[in-house]
Amino acid sequence: MTASLINPNDTPERQIEKLTKINAALMRRVEQAVDASGAAYAQFERAALLEEEVRNRTRDLERALDLLNDSNARLAEANRATEEARSNLANAIETVQEGFALFDPDERLVMCNSRFGLHMPDIRDGFRPGISFRQYVDLVSGSRYLSLPENMTSTQWAEGRMRRHQDDHVIFNVRIVGSRWVQVSEHRTPDGGTVILQTDISDIMRLERLERERMLDDQARLIRATLEHLDQGVCIFNNQARLAGWNQRVGEMLSIPVRKFSMGMGFFSLFEGFAQVSSYSSGITQEDIRAWVTSTETRPAISFEIWQGQNKTLSVHAQEMPDKGFVISFSDVSAERAAVRAIQQANEMLEARVAERTLELADALSEAERANASKSRFVAAASHDLLQPLSAAKLYIASIEPGQNPDQTHVIAEKARRSLDSVETILEALLDISTLDSGKAEVHRAPVSLGHILAQLAEELGPTARAKGLDLRVVPTDAVVLSDYTYLRRIAQNLIGNAIRYTSRGKILVGVRHRAHSVRLEIWDTGPGIAPEQRDIIFREFQRLESAASAAEGMGLGLAIVERACALLGHPLDLVSTVDRGSGFLVELAISHAPDFSGLVSNRNSSRNETGLGGLIVLLIENDRDLRNAMTVAMEAWDVCVLPVASGDEAMDLIGTEGILPDAIIADWQLDSGALGTDVLARIETQIGAVPSCVITASRTPTIIETCARQGWQLFHKPVAAEALRSFLSSVSQSIRQPLP
Repeated sequence: MTASLINPNDTPERQIEKLTKINAALMRRVEQAVDASGAAYAQFERAALLEEEVRNRTRDLERALDLLNDSNARLAEANRATEEARSNLANAIETVQEGFALFDPDERLVMCNSRFGLHMPDIRDGFRPGISFRQYVDLVSGSRYLSLPENMTSTQWAEGRMRRHQDDHVIFNVRIVGSRWVQVSEHRTPDGGTVILQTDISDIMRLERLERERMLDDQARLIRATLEHLDQGVCIFNNQARLAGWNQRVGEMLSIPVRKFSMGMGFFSLFEGFAQVSSYSSGITQEDIRAWVTSTETRPAISFEIWQGQNKTLSVHAQEMPDKGFVISFSDVSAERAAVRAIQQANEMLEARVAERTLELADALSEAERANASKSRFVAAASHDLLQPLSAAKLYIASIEPGQNPDQTHVIAEKARRSLDSVETILEALLDISTLDSGKAEVHRAPVSLGHILAQLAEELGPTARAKGLDLRVVPTDAVVLSDYTYLRRIAQNLIGNAIRYTSRGKILVGVRHRAHSVRLEIWDTGPGIAPEQRDIIFREFQRLESAASAAEGMGLGLAIVERACALLGHPLDLVSTVDRGSGFLVELAISHAPDFSGLVSNRNSSRNETGLGGLIVLLIENDRDLRNAMTVAMEAWDVCVLPVASGDEAMDLIGTEGILPDAIIADWQLDSGALGTDVLARIETQIGAVPSCVITASRTPTIIETCARQGWQLFHKPVAAEALRSFLSSVSQSIRQPLP
């Protein structure tokens, strides 16, 4: 196969032009060539053949040219139709009210209308056919008319736009400067191209914004109304920690002025003054709250409590919102916390009371065990100390014989009397001990003149002290204390008597030392003193440091009575002692500022004047026959005229019928048939006027004491001492014999 000198792809005109040039070249070559061997003819023949071939090719070229011209005509017609269709499409696209752009499957811009990119005049010239989709996005992201979202750069926006382009169907809104909005939508064509439509939705967005604002206003009013109806105080802060909403309750609860609440107020500026007057619950500080408010990370809800003053407690709860703002609420939980504190205090009090009761029960059990353990000893000692003087008295009386020397009989009778006095003293002490230990002792606290009691005791116990050669000094005092007269007198009497009993030489000093809100009764002696290991023993029953002492010198009950009486009255008792130098008993007494009536209660032994009682008429009202006879015999021995009766009616008959007016009256408190001697005395005084009177009773109740004090009657407790009864009659006799002024 020979190579062709003509390129079939050339146009017919080009092929003809080439063949013509080839023919001319061959002709020149034939004419000029000289071939001695007949080559010229061969060349001629070849040229002839070549010419024929040229003519054939020319005819082929002409036919091809005709076909080409026909094709060109049809192509021109097609191009015209295409241009017409393109023109119609462009015109149609231009009539669209939206921006339109078409990208081919290779992401190249094919065409767009004049409205495409209308809102971004700075980049419209860049929208030329052939640019890639990425170039289009970069142009849009770099436009100065694009309003980028807050905290977003143009690069970030472009990357996000390209990610959305991967979806089959895309629609989103783009904000343009000047409060305009464009909605962008993408659609895929069947061949994989992309159609972009840009729609101006500014009016729609404006209306939507107005509607949204209206709805927000309605919602805000609803929220405001809701907030105002809440019992909690609520504050709403935006993501810049600035005030965006609140209710009036929060200002009332936090005591913050209303003028401080304003939109945009900073959190720390609003609560600055409040934080300075509040304290936080355990584990929370102001730094913790500041860190939570200023944190840029996701914040978990926090709850804590704050206190204002002593009684106000607020519960605080802070919660983050989706936009990084937060809501903080305040609830007044003062009542709940006060109730909790009250319950805790009640629990603590109950626990303390249980512990106290447990200790009391333990003490009571120990006391009961101690009492039970000493019961036999106490009874044995009491029996021994009672039987000993009784036995002595019986022996003394049995030794009296008829016709015996009167002086010797008097001596024996006096010894028997002293033995019986010891029995009386022991019985009275045992009665006091029994009453105090039983817990049924009745106490009548009232203003008591301490100086009056001490003066009486000085007169009563002075002769005993002088008989032992002791100097008993009682310092006068005008102190009035709050105590029970009977028990206070018993305390002082036992302490002074105990000092006289155990002091062999020297002196005894009794006085009152004034303190801030009390006085202290002090009894000091120069006796043998008490060793430290014996100071608890001396307050036990029947305990005497001198074991050889006789019953007449004490049964060892005085200090036991003192300790129990002081405990009952709440008078602190103290002991100060030095061996071989002496002891001091100190009793703390509360001062009373009320008037004192104690001097009217009992004036037993107030006067030991031995003035004769001859001619004194005494009315004795006693229902017990033996006691009535004994008292009658005793008073008649003192040369007293006694009118003994057994009841109040007999006494009234004697006074009314016989017309006898007694100089003094002695009445038992409890008479037969439930009658009271105090009622009889009141009836007598109503009929004949006031008469010096005394009441005899075994009762120590406050009622009888108050009655006698109010009426001015003397009060003697059974058994009645003969000296006390004679002292009362002597005072009556003295008052009768005093000349009238």
